Amino acid sequence: MAASVPGVPLPTRLRVAWLAGAVAVLVVAVALAVAVGPVELAPGEVLRSLLGLLPGVESGGGLTGTQATILYQIRLPRVILGGLVGAMLAGAGAAYQGVFRNPLADPYLLGVAAGAGLGATVAIIGRGAGLPPGAVPVAAFAGALAAVAITYLLGRTVGDRTATTLILAGVAVASFFTAAQTFVQQRNADTFREVYAWILGRLGTTGWGEVAVVAPYVVVAGGILLVHRRMLDVLAVGDEEAATLGVRVARVRWWVVAAATLGTAAAVAVSGLIGFVGIVVPHTVRLVAGSSYRVVLPLSFLVGAAFLVLADLAARTVLAPSELPIGVITAFFGAPFFVLVLRTSREET
Repeated sequence: MAASVPGVPLPTRLRVAWLAGAVAVLVVAVALAVAVGPVELAPGEVLRSLLGLLPGVESGGGLTGTQATILYQIRLPRVILGGLVGAMLAGAGAAYQGVFRNPLADPYLLGVAAGAGLGATVAIIGRGAGLPPGAVPVAAFAGALAAVAITYLLGRTVGDRTATTLILAGVAVASFFTAAQTFVQQRNADTFREVYAWILGRLGTTGWGEVAVVAPYVVVAGGILLVHRRMLDVLAVGDEEAATLGVRVARVRWWVVAAATLGTAAAVAVSGLIGFVGIVVPHTVRLVAGSSYRVVLPLSFLVGAAFLVLADLAARTVLAPSELPIGVITAFFGAPFFVLVLRTSREET
């Protein structure tokens, strides 16, 4: 049996019970989100209709034409998109916390939110000049990547190229982009309501097009993060110690940060800014299953998907027929959790 390295989380295998539990939670969340709404759909009929899509299986479902349209064109794409966005934000949060060794790190750490907000604001204002509605997610994606690229280049200009330096560069870039967004928004006050709604996050006007846009990024970024989950355990001992163990710290950090940021940018582009998912979910997983990233990362993807699907369900049912911004729901649960994590991390230092 290999000896453990001080400071490195003990190798923990992903237990079948944990994986099965996370999958079960996700299945229940999806079932509730698909069935519950202004038009009630019988879960049994929905299940039979979905099984009818499998090759060689006869449908036998009793959904009417209107109910089938609601299921396949409105609720199902919205639920799938919510799952993809939630999985990406939670997985990216866990990855950032591991690579920066900071329990408060989240997917918006390197200016992703500020860059996406500026890009979306410019695109929303530009609609008056003839820009199509589909330009908003494209502009948000471009703004997020631009902010992160500037953050990375700024961090490299400093002699001490550590994780702390990169975080500080991200704070500076985020502040600049936020100021630029505020200036642009104040110069175009007539679009304030639409910009504000986007900033609070939404999944209400989605379809299969948004799912097709974000899914490849989530799959690729998530795959890269899962491949590096063991390296994140080794990075827990510090850069110098990890290097002595044969880990190429700079390369690992670059791949993890690039994958998490790219996936987050794609998610933000189609959903708006949804906070706290990357903090609440990974820490909840750690409380239940331990701190090894061999366990935390895969479970964060599953639990994150379930969390955002349930948050979206609450957003569209609490004040039905009106909808709350989904960011309000995640902040309602995330803000107290953030305070708890902050107090815990201070007590440990």
